[in-house]
This record gives sequence, C-alpha cells and structure tokens, in this order.
Amino acid sequence: MSDWNESVIAEFRANEGRVGGYFEGAPMILLHHIGARTGTVRVNPLVYFPQDDGSMLVVASKGGAPTNPDWYHNVLANLRFEVEVGTRTFTVEASELDGPERAAKWPEIVAARPGFGDYETRTSRTIPVLRLREVA
Repeated sequence: MSDWNESVIAEFRANEGRVGGYFEGAPMILLHHIGARTGTVRVNPLVYFPQDDGSMLVVASKGGAPTNPDWYHNVLANLRFEVEVGTRTFTVEASELDGPERAAKWPEIVAARPGFGDYETRTSRTIPVLRLREVA
C-alpha cells in the first residue's frame, strides 16, 4: 500500500492535484496527519467531498476493512494538520460527523462515489466521515 500511496502522491503533485486511473475526475486531497504515538508526519491521498460552506468531507473507509485506517486515529489525536488541495497547502481542523449529520451526508457521498457504498457492505463498523475546515 505504501508504494501505491507514494505513486498517487507523486501523480497528484505532478498534475496540480489531479490523479488518473481509479481516481480520474475525483477531487483529491493529501492529508498530512501526525502520528498519535510517534509524532511523525505521514501523508495519505484521499478522495474528498467539497461542501457548500467551504469545508471538505473525507471518509475513513479503508476499503471496507473491519478496522479504521491509521490516519483516522492520528487525526482524532491531532485535530489540526496540513492538507494539500490542488497546488495549495493549508491548515485544517477536523471534526467527526455525528449520527444524524453523518446519516444525512452518507447518501450524498455514495451517490457521488458509489464505491463507498460497496465498502459499507464489507464491514460491520460504521465508516467514519470527517469534516475538514480551513483555519488561519
């Protein structure tokens, strides 16, 4: 997975935030999360969902695995971190969508990227959705 992530990150940076293949046409973000135990900054490429209020939603799907992705735990431990969107790098603050808010947004996410609906069928966990808001 690390080599795959590295190739997506390189493509993202070489093409002003655009990635082809499976991610063709999807809005992409590079999330610079801080290791909860190590303090090491790591980068993960993710699809994001722009919102009318300027925030962005990201989904901790891990392809429908039974556990949440490591980046999700790191984000909860360090809610402020940097992201790259297109050619911009800026600081965001994360918050997790609660039950009713997540329930309202989930159908929109699945309508935009049906793969997330497939991931949901592969796991018994509720797949977390996080809102990222730019901060000064």
